[in-house]
Amino acid sequence: MLKQRAPLRGIGADGAVNIQSNESHTMNTQQVVIDIPEKILLAEKTDAISFAREMRILSAVKLYELGRLTSGRAAELAGMPRVEFLLTLGKYRIFPLQAELEELESKHA
Repeated sequence: MLKQRAPLRGIGADGAVNIQSNESHTMNTQQVVIDIPEKILLAEKTDAISFAREMRILSAVKLYELGRLTSGRAAELAGMPRVEFLLTLGKYRIFPLQAELEELESKHA
Protein backbone atom coordinates (compact mmCIF):
# COMPACT_ATOMS: atom_id res chain seq x y z
CA MET A 1 0.00 0.00 0.00
CA LEU A 2 1.31 3.43 -0.92
CA LYS A 3 1.75 5.93 1.84
CA GLN A 4 0.52 9.34 0.82
CA ARG A 5 1.52 12.55 2.47
CA ALA A 6 -1.27 14.91 3.42
CA PRO A 7 -1.63 17.86 1.04
CA LEU A 8 -1.18 21.37 2.31
CA ARG A 9 -4.37 23.39 2.42
CA GLY A 10 -4.75 27.12 2.44
CA ILE A 11 -7.60 29.52 1.90
CA GLY A 12 -6.86 32.68 -0.03
CA ALA A 13 -8.21 36.14 0.69
CA ASP A 14 -10.86 35.57 -1.99
CA GLY A 15 -12.04 32.39 -0.26
CA ALA A 16 -10.54 30.05 -2.87
CA VAL A 17 -9.27 26.76 -1.53
CA ASN A 18 -5.64 26.22 -2.47
CA ILE A 19 -4.53 22.60 -2.40
CA GLN A 20 -0.89 21.80 -2.94
CA SER A 21 0.89 18.50 -2.57
CA ASN A 22 3.98 18.48 -0.41
CA GLU A 23 5.42 15.45 -2.21
CA SER A 24 8.60 15.96 -4.19
CA HIS A 25 8.40 15.04 -7.86
CA THR A 26 11.12 14.80 -10.45
CA MET A 27 8.88 16.33 -13.10
CA ASN A 28 7.95 19.99 -13.37
CA THR A 29 4.40 20.71 -12.33
CA GLN A 30 1.98 23.58 -12.52
CA GLN A 31 -0.63 24.32 -9.91
CA VAL A 32 -4.24 24.92 -10.91
CA VAL A 33 -6.59 26.59 -8.46
CA ILE A 34 -10.32 26.04 -8.91
CA ASP A 35 -12.98 27.85 -6.91
CA ILE A 36 -15.53 25.36 -5.60
CA PRO A 37 -18.70 26.73 -4.04
CA GLU A 38 -19.11 25.57 -0.44
CA LYS A 39 -22.59 24.30 -1.40
CA ILE A 40 -21.00 21.74 -3.74
CA LEU A 41 -18.81 20.38 -0.95
CA LEU A 42 -21.81 20.19 1.35
CA ALA A 43 -23.94 18.47 -1.30
CA GLU A 44 -21.15 15.96 -1.95
CA LYS A 45 -20.63 15.50 1.80
CA THR A 46 -16.89 15.92 1.41
CA ASP A 47 -14.08 18.26 2.29
CA ALA A 48 -11.99 20.33 -0.13
CA ILE A 49 -8.97 18.01 -0.02
CA SER A 50 -10.96 14.85 -0.79
CA PHE A 51 -12.92 16.66 -3.50
CA ALA A 52 -9.71 17.92 -5.13
CA ARG A 53 -8.22 14.43 -5.08
CA GLU A 54 -11.35 13.02 -6.75
CA MET A 55 -11.40 15.80 -9.37
CA ARG A 56 -7.81 15.00 -10.23
CA ILE A 57 -8.66 11.33 -10.77
CA LEU A 58 -11.87 12.10 -12.68
CA SER A 59 -10.09 14.50 -15.03
CA ALA A 60 -7.39 11.90 -15.69
CA VAL A 61 -10.02 9.22 -16.40
CA LYS A 62 -11.95 11.48 -18.78
CA LEU A 63 -8.87 12.69 -20.67
CA TYR A 64 -7.76 9.06 -21.04
CA GLU A 65 -11.24 8.05 -22.23
CA LEU A 66 -11.17 10.82 -24.84
CA GLY A 67 -7.77 9.64 -26.05
CA ARG A 68 -6.09 12.88 -25.09
CA LEU A 69 -3.75 11.24 -22.56
CA THR A 70 -1.99 7.90 -22.56
CA SER A 71 -2.59 5.66 -19.56
CA GLY A 72 0.85 6.57 -18.24
CA ARG A 73 0.26 10.31 -18.46
CA ALA A 74 -3.25 9.95 -17.06
CA ALA A 75 -1.82 7.99 -14.12
CA GLU A 76 0.64 10.83 -13.49
CA LEU A 77 -2.22 13.33 -13.51
CA ALA A 78 -4.22 11.12 -11.15
CA GLY A 79 -1.21 10.86 -8.84
CA MET A 80 -0.97 7.08 -8.86
CA PRO A 81 1.04 4.30 -10.48
CA ARG A 82 -0.06 3.25 -13.98
CA VAL A 83 -1.26 -0.21 -12.89
CA GLU A 84 -3.39 1.33 -10.14
CA PHE A 85 -4.84 3.80 -12.65
CA LEU A 86 -5.70 1.01 -15.10
CA LEU A 87 -7.44 -0.88 -12.29
CA THR A 88 -9.27 2.31 -11.24
CA LEU A 89 -10.76 2.66 -14.74
CA GLY A 90 -13.11 -0.24 -14.01
CA LYS A 91 -14.74 1.81 -11.25
CA TYR A 92 -15.76 4.32 -13.92
CA ARG A 93 -16.72 1.63 -16.46
CA ILE A 94 -13.90 2.53 -18.82
CA PHE A 95 -12.20 -0.35 -20.64
CA PRO A 96 -8.47 0.16 -20.03
CA LEU A 97 -7.29 -1.06 -23.43
CA GLN A 98 -9.97 0.53 -25.62
CA ALA A 99 -7.49 2.45 -27.80
CA GLU A 100 -5.45 -0.68 -28.46
CA LEU A 101 -8.60 -2.68 -29.26
CA GLU A 102 -9.84 -0.05 -31.73
CA GLU A 103 -6.42 0.03 -33.41
CA LEU A 104 -6.46 -3.75 -33.86
CA GLU A 105 -10.03 -3.67 -35.18
CA SER A 106 -9.20 -0.98 -37.74
CA LYS A 107 -6.16 -2.95 -38.98
CA HIS A 108 -8.25 -6.09 -39.51
CA ALA A 109 -11.35 -4.43 -40.94
